[in-house]
Amino acid sequence: MRKKVVVLGGGTGMSQLLKGLKEFPVDITAIVSVCDDGKSTGRLRKEFNALAVGDIRKVIVSLSNTDPLMDEIMNYRFKTTSDLDGHTVGNLMLIAMLNLVGNVSDGISSLKQVFNLKGKVLPLTEETVTLVGEMIDGTKVIGEHNLLNNNKQIKKVYYEKEPKVHPEVIKTIKEADLIILSMGSLYTSIISNLICKEVINALDNSKAPISYICNIMTQPGETNHFTVYNHIECLNKYLGKRKINTVFVNDGKIPNHILKKYESMEQKDQVKIDEDILRQNDIMVLKNNYVTIEDERIKHRTDLLALDVYRYIIGDLCHSQDK
Repeated sequence: MRKKVVVLGGGTGMSQLLKGLKEFPVDITAIVSVCDDGKSTGRLRKEFNALAVGDIRKVIVSLSNTDPLMDEIMNYRFKTTSDLDGHTVGNLMLIAMLNLVGNVSDGISSLKQVFNLKGKVLPLTEETVTLVGEMIDGTKVIGEHNLLNNNKQIKKVYYEKEPKVHPEVIKTIKEADLIILSMGSLYTSIISNLICKEVINALDNSKAPISYICNIMTQPGETNHFTVYNHIECLNKYLGKRKINTVFVNDGKIPNHILKKYESMEQKDQVKIDEDILRQNDIMVLKNNYVTIEDERIKHRTDLLALDVYRYIIGDLCHSQDK
């Protein structure tokens, strides 16, 4: 029987992981945060009073098995002087499906055969949500877009009004064989899935191990100077009785000139692996050279990362790491 893998996240990090994972014989469910309120997504939210569709579009593209041209079309962003400026084709398609069938989940189901999706895509909720961040200095920042563009250190995040979680999300978590918190923005992509009591209760009632794929680089305002353990410590504060027990981390070398560029231009540093404290806290550390450089941008090697996730779920990787 194929193992059931549930991935929680949003944004580019999650979609990159799914590109690799869809090549393996597992049943994938992607649970996508829907609090994005910037660019095309933000404008569509205001105009149609709809939930954020941008991250859902990215996940659909990553799980699709169609001609690469279709992926380009879905991600195509109009450049014009009209109201279409900045909108992507995929975002407009999802809003159209929302208007036709009444909700995004049924819209995604309708598109599943068209895009030959190698997995299920679920929005965390069908409701429009607003993410709020409380900064360490006590100020509040409203909206994901504003949080991402605010360099103050985040203390905690929550929703203005806690939404009703999609019922399929709860069911899928309870039936999972492996739960993955994907790489991505810690607060706005991952923790935004964990600030709902229904999700935490489902995780507590699941028997699946909870794994985290750690970011390669820190993020200003979210994870300044964070080590791998700092990331997990932060996530565990939002989790309930069950905590993260496995972490996938990059131990590949990044060229110095790339690191210096990230440090000077983006205020980002490589995440340090504090392996001793991780093991002291009974967290299995699965390391590999997951880094690749494309156009001087640091990315995960999603093929190797997905292979290791698959090896872990079938029980092969942990044995090899123990040797």
